[in-house]
Amino acid sequence: MSITPRVFSGMQPTGALHLGNYLGAMLQWIAMQKTHECIYCVVDMHAITVWQDPKELVDATRRVTAAYIACGLDPKRSILFNQSQVAEHAELAWVFNCVARLGWLDRMTQFKEKAGKDKERASVGLYAYPSLMAADILVYRATHVPVGEDQKQHLELARDIAQKFNNDFKENIVAAGFADGIFFPQPEPVITGPATRVMSLRDGTKKMSKSDPSDLSRINLTDDAETIARKIQKAKTDTEPLPSEEAGLKGRPEAENLVGIYAALTGESPGAVLRQYGGGQFSGFKKALAEVAVTKVGPIGAEMRRLSSDPVEIDRILADGSARARAIAAPVMHKVKDIVGFIRS
Repeated sequence: MSITPRVFSGMQPTGALHLGNYLGAMLQWIAMQKTHECIYCVVDMHAITVWQDPKELVDATRRVTAAYIACGLDPKRSILFNQSQVAEHAELAWVFNCVARLGWLDRMTQFKEKAGKDKERASVGLYAYPSLMAADILVYRATHVPVGEDQKQHLELARDIAQKFNNDFKENIVAAGFADGIFFPQPEPVITGPATRVMSLRDGTKKMSKSDPSDLSRINLTDDAETIARKIQKAKTDTEPLPSEEAGLKGRPEAENLVGIYAALTGESPGAVLRQYGGGQFSGFKKALAEVAVTKVGPIGAEMRRLSSDPVEIDRILADGSARARAIAAPVMHKVKDIVGFIRS
C-alpha cells in the first residue's frame, strides 16, 4: 500500500460560511483539484463537541455542502462527504486517543480558548478534538492539508501521532509489508492563498469569524448584493486617505484589511490596488470594493440557494462521496487493526 499524494481538509457546519472562508481556504481548495487527489469533508462530528440542535445540524451540513459546490468544488473531481457517514474516522480516532499523550493535548491552545475558564464543564470531545482531526487526515493517509494558522498546531499534533504510531508498531508495520516501517505519512501543512487571514470588518485586529455576534463584521456567502454593499460601506476605517504604497498600511489594520480583500478578489497585488486608489478617501474605494465583492460573491449565494432548494440531491452527493471515501478509509483501517493486534472478520 504505497502512499499516494492526497489532500484532505474540512469545515464545520456551524454558522454561515463567509468571505474569509472563501478567500482563505475555498479558493485554494478549488485550485488544488487540478493538481491533487482531493478529499473535502463537512466535519459534523467535530461540530458536536459543543451542543448543536439536531435539526439545525442537518440543515447546516447541507448548507455547507451547497457552499462547497457553489464556490467551485466539483463532486465528480473531488470527494465531498460528511464525516459521520464514514465510521473509520471514529475508529481510528480511538486508536489515536491511545497513542497521543495527555501532555500533548494539554498544550493545545484552541481547547483553552474554547473551553474558557470553566474547562471542567467542557466536553471530553472538545478536549480530544485533535485526535479526531488526526484521524480525519490519516485515515486517508493524506500527505497535504490546507489549514489556517489557527489549526496549524493541531496538524503538528497529527504529525506527532503519525510518528509515534510508526515507532510504537514498527515491527508489525514491517511485517505488514512496509519495509521502511512507515505506515502513516507526516502530512504537510499548506498555508497559502490570496488572503490567508481576512479580518473583521468591524475590527481589523480580529479575524473574520462566523461566531462574531455582529453580522456586520463579515460578508456571508449567502448575503445579497444590497447587504454586501451595506456591510462594506459600514466597515470600520480611519480618518486618513489611503496610502500610495504598502508601507503606508503599517499600523492601519482596517485599511490593510480592505485593501487585502480587494486584492484577493481581483487577483491584483496590494501595491497595484494602492497605485490605483492611493491618496483617495475611503468612500470611493469602498464603492469600488462593494462592486467587486458583489460581482464575486453574489453568484455564489445565488447558486447556494438553488442547490439548497433540492436537499435530496445534496444528500445524494454526500452519500456518493461517503461511499468513495470509505473505499479509501476501510482498507487503511483494516491494516491498522492488523498492526495494532485486533482480530477482524
